[in-house]
Amino acid sequence: MFTKGPSVAARAVILSAVAVGLILVNLYTDWLNPVREQLGSVAAPFNWVTNVPTVISEWGQDTFVSRTELKAENDALQSEILIHRRKLQQMAALAAENVRLRQLLGSSDMLQDNVLVAELIGVSPDPMRHALVINKGRRDGVYMGQAVLDAFGLMGQVIEVNQGTARVLLITDASHALPVQVNRNGVRAVAEGSGDLNRLHLRHVSNTTDIRPGDVLVSSGLGQRFPVGYPVAEVERVVRDPGMPFATVIAKPKARLDRSRHLLLVFGNEEAGLD
Repeated sequence: MFTKGPSVAARAVILSAVAVGLILVNLYTDWLNPVREQLGSVAAPFNWVTNVPTVISEWGQDTFVSRTELKAENDALQSEILIHRRKLQQMAALAAENVRLRQLLGSSDMLQDNVLVAELIGVSPDPMRHALVINKGRRDGVYMGQAVLDAFGLMGQVIEVNQGTARVLLITDASHALPVQVNRNGVRAVAEGSGDLNRLHLRHVSNTTDIRPGDVLVSSGLGQRFPVGYPVAEVERVVRDPGMPFATVIAKPKARLDRSRHLLLVFGNEEAGLD
């Protein structure tokens, strides 16, 4: 005879009882801890592998967002740097202009004549013509032949006057000449423009005349155009040829003809003609 085993229902009841028993044992005892640890160690790699796509996705998003933010921040910083550099350049220009104005005002304090500060607004486009345009004119009292200086020396004289502007002929223009004297000993001469902003020639200086490199030339006041005693130039070179009646004397203007922006108009005798 064969004996029948437990029915399906009986087996289910037995498995349920075993499961309940294991749950109770797991809850109220530590017997299954070693088994749980082994199962956790076995399952850990599978959990890590299944989590890789999520980790990669989050890393990619963070990296992309970080690069975008960094690029935007870098662009903003570059723009800010450019703005600050521009402001720094403006400040440097203002500081330099402030120094020049202080020099100009300092020189005007030493003058005995009435003066007017003017600003350069244009230069002659003709390289053979040394002339400037200033922002003062007839309405400011500017007149023909008026002497013009910067903070360092004599620059020239007014040759044309309009209502709000005036043209100034520089002392280095080839058509300009003015009487000067050596500040050291009073020797008189005539300084002529050479067409070079850095050079003046002295006309008809005798080989025996006491003049030497380093001598300062000032306006003599002869001709009643330029007031006496204004710095004009410094002698750079004296060439004496025994076979020639006159020495070659070259001087460098004291005024900064190629860079001064603010000028002084000196009020003197406006009835006198051009030298």
